[in-house]
Amino acid sequence: MRNVQMLGVSALALAIAAPAFAQQTRPADTNAIEEIVVTATKREQTLQDVPISVAVTGQQTIERAQVRDLIDLQSVVPSLKVSQFNATGQTNFIIRGFGNGNGNDGIESSVGVFIDGVYRSRSAAALDDLPEVERIEVLRGPQSTLFGKNVSAGAISIVTKRPQFEAGGKIEATIGNYDTRQIKGTFTGPLSDTLAVRLSGSLNKRDGFFTNLTTGSDVNDRDRWSIRGDVLWEPTDKTSVRFIADYNKINETCCAVSSILNGPATLAIGAVLKKPISDTTKVFDRNVIFNTDPANNLSGKGVSAQVDHDLTFAKLTAITAYRNQKNASFQDIDFTGADISNNRTSNAIKTFTQEVRLASSGDGPINWLIGGFYQNEKLDTGRTITYGSDIRAFADALSGPVPATLLGALPATLRPALTGRSNLYALEFLQSLATPTLVRPGLTYFQPGQGIDDYYNMKQTSYSLFGQVDYRVTDKLTLTGGLAYLNDEKKARSNVVMNDPFSALNLGAVPQFPALGLPGNLYSALGALQFFYGNTTNHGPVNFPNASESGVLKADKVTYAVRAAYDFGAINAYVSYSTGWKAGAYNLSSDSRPPNANGVGRTANPENVDVYELGVKANFPGGYANVAVFKQSIKGFQSNAFTGLGYSLVNAGEESVKGFEVDSAWRPVSWLNLAAAVTYLDPVYDSFTGAACVNYDTARCPVDPATGRRPNFRDLTGDRPAGIPKWSFSTSATVNHDFGGDYQGYARVEYDYTSKTQLTETTPPELSTWGQKVVNASVGVTNTAKQIEVMVWARNLTKDDSLISTFPTVAQDGSYSGYPNAPRTYGVTVRKSF
Repeated sequence: MRNVQMLGVSALALAIAAPAFAQQTRPADTNAIEEIVVTATKREQTLQDVPISVAVTGQQTIERAQVRDLIDLQSVVPSLKVSQFNATGQTNFIIRGFGNGNGNDGIESSVGVFIDGVYRSRSAAALDDLPEVERIEVLRGPQSTLFGKNVSAGAISIVTKRPQFEAGGKIEATIGNYDTRQIKGTFTGPLSDTLAVRLSGSLNKRDGFFTNLTTGSDVNDRDRWSIRGDVLWEPTDKTSVRFIADYNKINETCCAVSSILNGPATLAIGAVLKKPISDTTKVFDRNVIFNTDPANNLSGKGVSAQVDHDLTFAKLTAITAYRNQKNASFQDIDFTGADISNNRTSNAIKTFTQEVRLASSGDGPINWLIGGFYQNEKLDTGRTITYGSDIRAFADALSGPVPATLLGALPATLRPALTGRSNLYALEFLQSLATPTLVRPGLTYFQPGQGIDDYYNMKQTSYSLFGQVDYRVTDKLTLTGGLAYLNDEKKARSNVVMNDPFSALNLGAVPQFPALGLPGNLYSALGALQFFYGNTTNHGPVNFPNASESGVLKADKVTYAVRAAYDFGAINAYVSYSTGWKAGAYNLSSDSRPPNANGVGRTANPENVDVYELGVKANFPGGYANVAVFKQSIKGFQSNAFTGLGYSLVNAGEESVKGFEVDSAWRPVSWLNLAAAVTYLDPVYDSFTGAACVNYDTARCPVDPATGRRPNFRDLTGDRPAGIPKWSFSTSATVNHDFGGDYQGYARVEYDYTSKTQLTETTPPELSTWGQKVVNASVGVTNTAKQIEVMVWARNLTKDDSLISTFPTVAQDGSYSGYPNAPRTYGVTVRKSF
């Protein structure tokens, strides 16, 4: 019977599997997979024993698959999606279709990133090129019981190599197309019998994948460097202290945006203003049209200390960390050759974290873990949007001319100002109206330098208390219960100053409009030009705190997890139910409105997550296969949709997803490694009545002819959420060959597939439905005596073209833009270990 079971599992592994060959100690059986140790439950367990869904990527896979940063990691973990948008620091992580946090600093990510146990509170803080990595664990589903408040969708845990008491190291150099030049190295060794050190650094440069046809400059280049010092002190065999200090710097021209549909407003820039616009038939020529080059400057630095002490009955761990992250960017946000509008953004984030936990030791039937986590963060963020030299001509073109019949019917008091004008733009006509408190004659609207200053600061304090108990009922059955109390408080303050006098106008109160019988399309055209606060009663910002808004957002939650695991021998099975929580969020942008005002709110309520999961982990000769079936739902999902002028932060009533994941690896013979993974997701909006309205959904978002505006919200209840592919699949095969003597070789090929899906709900499906079929490959030769490896590699070998995401083009209603994926890249990497 056992042989029949193993045959069935082996067949499954050939069809569906996972990319994890973490290098540990090699077993005597040359066909066996190395044992993989993970810390997903904050204590060491093997991948096959830990009763949660976790994908592990080891050092060898990271090197041979050219996983250079977390954006590359998704190629070997199909349930993880990582996207970089219009700035280097705007990176979003999604697990099982859930995740948010990019574009608005008031919204923390639903996927927590931890590097050596230290939480990175914003996605930009996790972008530095990876140092010497031991493994990367991707924990799928809510992890709030052990990891805190911002892992409602999952967690990414990066574990780097510790300093060694034996001298050694590695240096690596890479050259490739697009003038890729990268060098990274690490050195480790003892300073004394109790003190060891590891020093690491990297330099990463590359030309851009895109060309700005207006300036001739490269866009989406690489220019970053990092250094890291790691000291390990082991004064006794029971105590170890690890100190880490790091600094990274990024100075890049990023990010490329291509037009995928030019609507009337964009076409007017080309036809009326005679300025360059993108050719939407050549999206994947990877040329862009910006009148200025985008610039990004990021820096991050931090220190951490981890103390581990064996108390005999338990192990005490304390991790203290402080990080300082700065980000500044400049961007032409109209994405044309016209100088219409530019955006400068910046933020500074200072984060202190402290974690203390105690984990039981011993082999008794009860194992337990208790701990606490504290975070204090100070955030300053904002943007300045200014109009450029072509803004008035653009606004005139959008407002259109006043009909000649209307000019002839004007009162005599207005005719002198308009004498001799046969083609009068609506804006000029508006400025001719003598309304002392509303429209001031002589004031020129849409001038260079006008716009908005949009700045905020926020202080956040959060803490959690957590515990977990494992009770081994029998040698086969283990029951687990976990409980956490989470508390979060945010204090925010706004300082928004509008310098756009046109947006401040109350057009509905201009007495001449109804008296003259202005055409509805003319009135609506003027209303549509009120880019800031046109849909509010006061036509201007209301800063907070104020008399009715405290500027404080505070909440707490108890989360829990229960699990039963049974060891059948070659197969381990588990069933679990767990809950997760993500704290409430502030909409730190001018798109936010006071409570009960017209428009989206200041804040979003917390997310509450629950997941039912059934898992099976099977070992068989030469490999393993792990299967997880789940139903996961998020009540109050914090939707953060970009609508063309800003972000609409609202809570969805409920979003759920049913699906399964399979991870497996198999070594049928000593020279062949097979690995693959598949994820299937079936999501739905169970309730979402506050989704952002969009141009193309005319049935649910009709234009009001009296104001030229659409409703703020539409009902997506019952729809499939965008950005969640039904199928994601990754598989690889690695052939190893011994040439004799000291030479060994390998060849690896990897195929990544994502089924077609609508990328965003704010873009028409016919424009935003994309999938991917990517092939990556590498071939290498190693001299074991000299510890030298030479590898030739390629990513996107077959030049698959797709869009990463799409969005409505800024202030150009009916136009849409997107982010093309990276083209084919290739190069040569040389590694020398010593």
